[in-house]
Amino acid sequence: MSQIRHTEVIGIASGKGGVGKTTTSINLAVALTQLGHSVMLFDADLGLANAQIALGARAEYNLGHFLSGQKSLQDIMITTRQGVKLIPGASGMQELAGLSQIQAASIVQSFGVLSDDIDYLIVDIAAGISPSVLSFLASCQRRFIVVKDDPSSIADAYGTIKILSKEMELDEIYLLPNMVASQTEGWKLYKKLNDVCVRFLGAPVHYLTSIEEDEMVLRSLKKYQSVMEMAPGTGAARDYRRLAELCTQLRPIDHASGGMQFFMERLMQTSPAES
Repeated sequence: MSQIRHTEVIGIASGKGGVGKTTTSINLAVALTQLGHSVMLFDADLGLANAQIALGARAEYNLGHFLSGQKSLQDIMITTRQGVKLIPGASGMQELAGLSQIQAASIVQSFGVLSDDIDYLIVDIAAGISPSVLSFLASCQRRFIVVKDDPSSIADAYGTIKILSKEMELDEIYLLPNMVASQTEGWKLYKKLNDVCVRFLGAPVHYLTSIEEDEMVLRSLKKYQSVMEMAPGTGAARDYRRLAELCTQLRPIDHASGGMQFFMERLMQTSPAES
């Protein structure tokens, strides 16, 4: 009897735009694929959906066709040249940018019927704290908050963590410093923000690694590639590779801390049996 594979779901978000959230999503997806895992990337940044562009992929259909009832998730899914299964968002559609909590929940539910064996689902979530953003974040098992070392990014990241931790009582929140001068600077940024979280929220946030600033990241985006493909020997590619490897070492989560989960049926079927 074939066992349904356990799917790890990682939501990648940020308090504000322009901190490298989508770049992180696509490079982590490619890095995990290069490690031999089956990876799906859901572009849930619905107002500015651009993961397919960044991966050099062309999708005939997108989430707009799914939400209007014209196509199923299976219909709109494509496999990129990097081997990533991509659920494309719909760029520039105002009604999608303002997706309601109920619509977000219906999307989450639909992932349960996808038949593909997926090791990792990476969810690229819009910046900010709209109802749909919070719904998607609550539906993930782990939440990576991307932050840059500037005051507004730090303040917005803290605001997002505060809502997730204090108001929504979610755990498994990770801080991912991006575009930092060095791993040491990234760790310092994490420490600074984590100290504030412990002091005022009563709960720490987790840390895996930082992504160093690298001009090749921008160059690769301009060429519609991930830095993992275009410049695998660079510092950023090394950091994304480390991030992917550390993700594979995290303990599996078999509880649904956020209520409704992506691949919920699969999660329940793969939970350890009660002895």
